[in-house]
Amino acid sequence: MNQRLILHVDMNAFFASVEQQSNPELRGKPIAVIGRGRTVVTTASYEARAFGVKTGMNTWQAKQACPHVIFVIGDNRKYTHTSTQIMQMMRDYTPLVEVFSIDEAWLDVTHSLALFGSAERIAYLLKARIRQRFGITCSIGIAPNKLLAKLASEMKKPDGLTIIRPDDVPRVLETLPVGDLCGIGRKVEQHLFLMGIRTCGELGRYPVERLTRKFGIVGERLQQMGKGVDDSPVMPVEDEEEVKSVGHSMTLERDISLHNDICKYLLQLSEMVGRRARRYGVAGKTVHLTVRYADFSTIGRQQTRKGYTNQSEEIFREAVSILDSLEISQPVRLLGVRITNLSYQSEQLPLFEDERRKVLATSAMDEVNDRFGNFTVTYGSVLDNEEKGSFVISPAWRPDGIRKVDVE
Repeated sequence: MNQRLILHVDMNAFFASVEQQSNPELRGKPIAVIGRGRTVVTTASYEARAFGVKTGMNTWQAKQACPHVIFVIGDNRKYTHTSTQIMQMMRDYTPLVEVFSIDEAWLDVTHSLALFGSAERIAYLLKARIRQRFGITCSIGIAPNKLLAKLASEMKKPDGLTIIRPDDVPRVLETLPVGDLCGIGRKVEQHLFLMGIRTCGELGRYPVERLTRKFGIVGERLQQMGKGVDDSPVMPVEDEEEVKSVGHSMTLERDISLHNDICKYLLQLSEMVGRRARRYGVAGKTVHLTVRYADFSTIGRQQTRKGYTNQSEEIFREAVSILDSLEISQPVRLLGVRITNLSYQSEQLPLFEDERRKVLATSAMDEVNDRFGNFTVTYGSVLDNEEKGSFVISPAWRPDGIRKVDVE
């Protein structure tokens, strides 16, 4: 079997770069993209990063680091439109494109070399086309697998191209901090530190029995990662495993405390989740509610129904029931609703007249909203809710399929 050749494409300061290209007056200047009504930096241009402005900073911290920083309200529709076009461009080189997030993707070009010559040439062609079409840059990593390709794309930013060949792997990983590998989060990194493991070289040599004793079956995977081994395939959206959940969350434009205000947002979220579930013919039995407070502490609860549903009103009722079981101790900044325990449903209408009317009314509402946009037709109880939250784009975002989230 031929050695795989995987590209990882990472758009540089994507939101900020798109804004600078949309508005020539912002080019070459330090800008920070923020949410509507929010004071947290979503991303910063490289000009702002040079002064120490970072994602997650409050605006006052960003101002302190860079007094002349320019704050720009993010436009999610602009970003998803640009991302979708870029992902489509990638498919000109291989059908094996896996979208990792709105600004990242893997490409398996192993079988594309007969057409394009080399993985490096594909990378240069793609970089040139993206720059010419959108005026923005990306960093690309080339390696034998997804893990190493993503690592390579992080090594030279912005506008970099890094190749990790099989013979390079031991040298690259020997002194690399374990936290630099995709998939090793802060908590796992801390546990590894306590075991005396700080570099990937040390992780790859560590006895697998001791790792599995600490981390379970994941321990074996961790040792493989330390060696740079990753057999996971590049998975196009049509080949993805069956989806286990349908959900959405929103960061609110302002912190809220009143039960009635929280319920209005929960109804919006329930409608978004229900509409997407109905579109793809799934229904869920378990409803999850996520609440994040002003201090960023987060709680999550779930409730399982007797039967399956994808009806927004029923999802909403379960979410409110969960909410009523919680003691809201401080203002809320984020809410999330999700359904799991999924079943794929047929389009057969319910037997009883009342239920049949409800399904037909929901179908008509979906048809209008699909054509004219979210909340063109909605429930009367949310009509006076002028704020619709800051729909932060999740890392699970996809441009196609059931994971696609319509953004405002």
